[in-house]
Amino acid sequence: MQVIFKKDLKKQGKKGEVKNVKDGYAENFLIKNGYAVPATAENMKILERENKNASDLDKKMQDEAEKVKEKLEKETLTFKVRTGEGDRVFGSISAKQIKDELAKKDYKIDKNQIIIENQIASLGFHYVKIELYQKINAKVKVHVIK
Repeated sequence: MQVIFKKDLKKQGKKGEVKNVKDGYAENFLIKNGYAVPATAENMKILERENKNASDLDKKMQDEAEKVKEKLEKETLTFKVRTGEGDRVFGSISAKQIKDELAKKDYKIDKNQIIIENQIASLGFHYVKIELYQKINAKVKVHVIK
């Protein structure tokens, strides 16, 4: 029996996947528990429509991420820090501080999207990577001053 998976099921199938399984397994477990539906002509049309909507949404999200990336890469975030002897910085700049500074400039970036590859613990310019969408990353310039 052919079924269309409605939910991901470990080692069985992913959402939207069409698979051939044994009749008893399909009826007594997959369909009964809502993991799948029979692969009828009507359900196949619904699946195609859902896939088209998902790809349209994905394209829209990519376009938005590209626009945000262009704006972000023009930004310079400036942080004023306390320093000790020899201009040594006390502490370092965190992802939360960067997120807060971006929020002041009307960017909705989660701190989990901010990737600080090298600790920002010295004066000068540093670059921080921000994951906007799947493979779209922006580099933001961070300026640390005393």
